[in-house]
Amino acid sequence: MKASIVDLRYHMNDVLKALARNESVEVLYHSKKIGIIMPIKKTTAKKVEDHEFYGMDKDQPLTVEEQLKQLRGGRYDDI
Repeated sequence: MKASIVDLRYHMNDVLKALARNESVEVLYHSKKIGIIMPIKKTTAKKVEDHEFYGMDKDQPLTVEEQLKQLRGGRYDDI
């Protein structure tokens, strides 16, 4: 679909319907293409367990607080 700036202003409902039909909308200004409005891609929610970094510290015997203390060193103890 092609839409001018005036169409965006006065016929936004038609633009939204085109996006709902999964069409992209070319935005025209003085008959020249200045941009494209694309519909978002629908993604399914992923589980946290499926992430590649999930459980990477399961073999680590330290808690998160202990790991932070180890990483920060003594710089926060001096304050």
